[in-house]
Amino acid sequence: MAEPVRLTAALRLYPHTRALKRGLVRNDAVALDFVEVDPIHDAFAPMIRHQAYDVSELAIVVALQAVAAGKKLILLPAVVAGRMQRGCLICHRSRGPIAGAAIAGKRVGVRAYSQTTGMWVRAALREDYGLAVTDMRWFTQGGSHLAEFADPDFVQPATPGKSLPAMLRDGDIDAAILGNDLPEGEEFAPVIPDHAARDAAWVAAHGFLPINHLVAVSAPVAAAHPAAVAAVYHLLRQSAAQAEQPAGRPGPTLFGIEALRAPLRDIIAECYRQGLIPRLLDPDAVLAPAAALLDAQHVRN
Repeated sequence: MAEPVRLTAALRLYPHTRALKRGLVRNDAVALDFVEVDPIHDAFAPMIRHQAYDVSELAIVVALQAVAAGKKLILLPAVVAGRMQRGCLICHRSRGPIAGAAIAGKRVGVRAYSQTTGMWVRAALREDYGLAVTDMRWFTQGGSHLAEFADPDFVQPATPGKSLPAMLRDGDIDAAILGNDLPEGEEFAPVIPDHAARDAAWVAAHGFLPINHLVAVSAPVAAAHPAAVAAVYHLLRQSAAQAEQPAGRPGPTLFGIEALRAPLRDIIAECYRQGLIPRLLDPDAVLAPAAALLDAQHVRN
């Protein structure tokens, strides 16, 4: 029997990747050498710029930016992170509440304009209150993971060396968008007060959680080892199937070309609307390399 192909992989530990990362699901075609990157977004720039890993989690916005820029990546139809987003927009209670449409004209801080959580929050502000991205003033702590992307001219750098919560405390900004680092406690308040109900209604209408991260592979690696890459996709599905699923609503994972086509179309349109990608992409063209690879390997996708 041939030795499995060894591939490097940067994947965060989630309940749905635990079986894979702990070696509880296996495939004779591939062996994954996991590279621990914390926070996982530190893996994104090396992956899209240099294909530093054979397999990597990628935020969906930067993944689409990379595809638009012609980077040597294949996006697998494997979503590994999704969440409710409206509660990620917060303000400081001591400075008075900012509720809903009152965010218009305010200074909003975000790690990067291209951050996927920021894209989803801006989409929510448009859907819920009719606000355009230019109705707020945007302050960022850094640029895109894609070196070729330049922030729009209505975006400016934030105070160097200060965290977003610290900037809120000091009044440098009026609101901020945070993701996995969203602070707990009563010091901060959500800008969208009924965010949970609005998010639940959105998920019920769309049938999936807002997508944060999917999995990408190096295109040269996929060309050289298609069976191994197809096995990675199969292992991701197997691992997710072993995780406990939330009751009564979609979970954070989503698999398959058909399942991803409609969400991807909406995300592409929103990214274009916000100036995150230079042109509208065809979702079928984005997914075509993965579809061809999986079909050739007779993998259910």
